Amino acid sequence: MTSVAVYSYTHSVTYVADNILKSLKDIIRLSGLNPAEFVGEWQVYMNGLRTWLNSGDLRGIALEIYNPKTGALITRWDIEIVYGWTEGDGSFWTDTEQLKYAIRKAGVAPSEARYCLLLDTKPGRPNVDGWGTGSYRSTAGMVRQSLGTTVEHSGLGARTSYLRRT
Repeated sequence: MTSVAVYSYTHSVTYVADNILKSLKDIIRLSGLNPAEFVGEWQVYMNGLRTWLNSGDLRGIALEIYNPKTGALITRWDIEIVYGWTEGDGSFWTDTEQLKYAIRKAGVAPSEARYCLLLDTKPGRPNVDGWGTGSYRSTAGMVRQSLGTTVEHSGLGARTSYLRRT
């Protein structure tokens, strides 16, 4: 018996978008924060990710965990999108263990902390309902810890890192 698997770019986009969102939900939950708001916006997040991954306009994602009283960044998780998709039999995986280890290393956020999700897109990208413009909080005094690739599907992938105070 011969088995042939052919993956389309759309399949890769769906896999990568879904696993990025699952990873972000894990980061929120394992950092001691309530993921209810994140889950409540899941479809808006998914629409943005799918649209801009499909068009090649998504450069990165940032999950900012911050102090709501001062607005100061506590930590930030960055996901850089890698566009190296190839047609044909594809490998696909999500490194949840590496992510869990890094979350434990980063530590639990203070109970009063809040979070927000920002997507970095190319100029001229298509508009998606629920998304607008935003800005990043200052990362002064922070250092980046790289995890490497954490989601991959046929070359379309995500490299994850986090910023912590020095």
